[in-house]
Amino acid sequence: MARKSFSVLFFIKKGKLLKNGEAPVCMRITVNGYMVDISIKRSCPVNLWNQAKENSKGKDRMSVELNHYLEITRSRIHQIYRELETSDKVITVDLVRKLYYGVDGESKTLLQVFREHNEQSRKLIGKDFVSKTVQRYETTTRYLEEFIKKEYQLSDIALNNLEANFISKFDAFLKIEKGLCVKLRYHLIEEFEEDYPHCFGKRLDKERSICLLPLQTGRN
Repeated sequence: MARKSFSVLFFIKKGKLLKNGEAPVCMRITVNGYMVDISIKRSCPVNLWNQAKENSKGKDRMSVELNHYLEITRSRIHQIYRELETSDKVITVDLVRKLYYGVDGESKTLLQVFREHNEQSRKLIGKDFVSKTVQRYETTTRYLEEFIKKEYQLSDIALNNLEANFISKFDAFLKIEKGLCVKLRYHLIEEFEEDYPHCFGKRLDKERSICLLPLQTGRN
């Protein structure tokens, strides 16, 4: 049996500098000639990046923290690949990426929960829900799907892998990409706690409260 090829590479995007002047750091995973680039939400000054070593050559605290994060991330990807080698699953670059984000086909995912809720709500139109409310739920789900695809390059995301700032990022998406006013964004985000309380842990509840505060002020 031919040996499968697998590699992990970190690099910076010099042509897409951030507002702080630093270059975003990306991770390239390659499996059997197929590759995918993933943003790891970290950045590095261009003059400090050492491509040969795939890390920062800086000695300051930020550089040390970045290099530590890169080591942890590389180890995580290799661990995922080793676990797949001992399973009966067909190893693909997309599967490695999904497992890195926590979407393995077994974990509960965000859009899965939203769609299940929407389906139940549709059945209760005229009893517990009005049609307009259900339409708003479906709009929120559609926006979430677009956001997840744009931000994480995924079709869905596991609940246990939601970032602490997920809600504030989604709010920014609604404002910038969808042009929603403060009032509409407030109602959409407020529904997270009221209608999908099991989706978000305590840290996300706190993030939601922080996000809603300026929105609540703006709608008055």
